[in-house]
Amino acid sequence: MANQTAVVVGVGPGLGWAVSKKLAESGFKVFAAARKKENVEALVSKDLAERVVPVACDATDAASVKDLFAKAKDVDVAVFNAGAFGMKSFLDLEAADLENMWRVNCLAGFQVGQAAARAMVARGKGTIIFTGATAALRGAANFAAFASSKFGLRAIAQSMARELGPKNIHVAHVVIDGIIDGGRTASYVAGKGEAAGLSTDAIAETYLHIANQHRSAWTHEIDLRPFAERF
Repeated sequence: MANQTAVVVGVGPGLGWAVSKKLAESGFKVFAAARKKENVEALVSKDLAERVVPVACDATDAASVKDLFAKAKDVDVAVFNAGAFGMKSFLDLEAADLENMWRVNCLAGFQVGQAAARAMVARGKGTIIFTGATAALRGAANFAAFASSKFGLRAIAQSMARELGPKNIHVAHVVIDGIIDGGRTASYVAGKGEAAGLSTDAIAETYLHIANQHRSAWTHEIDLRPFAERF
């Protein structure tokens, strides 16, 4: 993994940073992107300063995404982790709610995935990982806008995997089936008992594993949940 390059889009203090940190510690040079560059800069410790490059990127803007990948150049791993979340009764939803959710969760994923794929196909290798959610599998009450956008992202990942797999590009979709706890020991009530949230560090380990898989046994979709999560 030394001398390899990764791009992580959607970097905040939770999962995005955990993935960036894990990749950097494993030898990658990581271009960590968020809408505001300073938000990433605040997360980078001195020991990772040489391996993590904070970048401003609005993933809903095609030009911004193109500029990000031009900076990163030869990309080995790309992670799309940007996302918008919201709940609203179907009867109260407006078209703008649906469109805004789609732009961040689906359109942005398409643009990042396409930019990554174009860079990787030219080199004949690479891994693209999308962060999904329970809503990518089923639409719960009050989640029509969020679920439809996550369904769309999952469909894009599936189509990409089938088209790009034969070109030696590994495309994976990770279903995060539970509440992410940011690596803390906090818990949340699930039914009658308590279940620890998903650790960001543990999720990041899975992303690193996917990036290292041999092409004879690639994972396309994997679901992650806490040990006591009901499903």
